[in-house]
Amino acid sequence: MEDLPEEVQGLIEELDEAAEDEDLDKIEDLTQKLLKTGVDLEAITLKKLSFLVMEGEEEMAQGWTRVAIQVGLDPFKTLIEGLAEGMNLIGKKYEQGEAFVPQLLIASSAMYGGMDLLEPYLKREEDHTSKPVTVVIGTVEGDVHDIGKSLVKTLLSANGFNCVDLGNDVPASKFIEAAKENRATAISMSTLMTTTMAEMPRVIKMLKEEGIRDKVMVMVGGAPVTTEYASQVGADVSPHDAASAATWLKSSVNDFPPECARWN
Repeated sequence: MEDLPEEVQGLIEELDEAAEDEDLDKIEDLTQKLLKTGVDLEAITLKKLSFLVMEGEEEMAQGWTRVAIQVGLDPFKTLIEGLAEGMNLIGKKYEQGEAFVPQLLIASSAMYGGMDLLEPYLKREEDHTSKPVTVVIGTVEGDVHDIGKSLVKTLLSANGFNCVDLGNDVPASKFIEAAKENRATAISMSTLMTTTMAEMPRVIKMLKEEGIRDKVMVMVGGAPVTTEYASQVGADVSPHDAASAATWLKSSVNDFPPECARWN
């Protein structure tokens, strides 16, 4: 941000303070002033959001999310290139030993704070003539991480899917029970740990034993999960990221038998 005009830098600093103080009127006023400078406020906002999430600055991340909403930034872009990018940055630091679990948790709180504000703007118009497609989603047993899972859930919900969120540390049997009870169309499993990846094929094996593998599509994901691994364990797909998961499922349900044909 050092290459920006001094006037713009000053307004950004004021906006940071207003965001930290949760002064909504001042945030709105400063946003308008920034717009009048002709600066690329979209690029600045996305960069600020990613940095603030990485730093775990929840109030400031929420303030800049309000800026994004006020200037009409695409909510999906704000989520993926702003808030989620901040988690990617802290995730890389974690992998390199430059950040630890407490920083991950603080950063995730900052991301969720912004996501809560964005959620109403992510909602799509739903077709009320048909029942929403149900997805059972959770982090596998032994893994308590839920950042990636929650991001996938947010994007799936925004695209009209009914998500049954089982949370984290979910036993294989619970995925099966939830799929049956909710007549699910898909199961989405995630893990951030190589030590818990074996839970994914366990769920798929149980689906086969219960005779319901062909009733659901199975998505697997998380940092250690590759396309090759997904294929080896019998999953249908391992999307690259949350946005890819939503895109893949939206296109795949069109060629998948309807709920009544699968579960009746």
